[in-house]
Amino acid sequence: MHRKRRSKLIEAAAVCGPILGGGNGTEVEKIRSNARCIGLLYEVVDDILDITKSSEELGKAARKDLEFDKATYPNIVGLKGVTELVEILMDEAEEELLSYFDAVEAAPLLHLAKYIGYRITICGILTNW
Repeated sequence: MHRKRRSKLIEAAAVCGPILGGGNGTEVEKIRSNARCIGLLYEVVDDILDITKSSEELGKAARKDLEFDKATYPNIVGLKGVTELVEILMDEAEEELLSYFDAVEAAPLLHLAKYIGYRITICGILTNW
């Protein structure tokens, strides 16, 4: 379910550049794979923020996933498990890009993944980044 929500939008936006720019199939697929990691990362971080931030901090209703007993990553694997998943997804997104592109070419998508992942460091959940 999490891979079918906003992650599909992120994936579509990410692959538009290489497709329109004449990228080869391998380039498009590497970026697609990275975007899938980033999309899932976004969903996981959003689930964490929903239970760790206030409505005022989020700018939207907080803890609504808990109210509706949604199947979120924190509900399924716990906060410790989900923070480990965030680290895994960050590493996977970076590895996927750097296995094919150099760091300069990959910089925009690497920064996007870090921006999304760092959203939760404000909560004091992840401290080793």
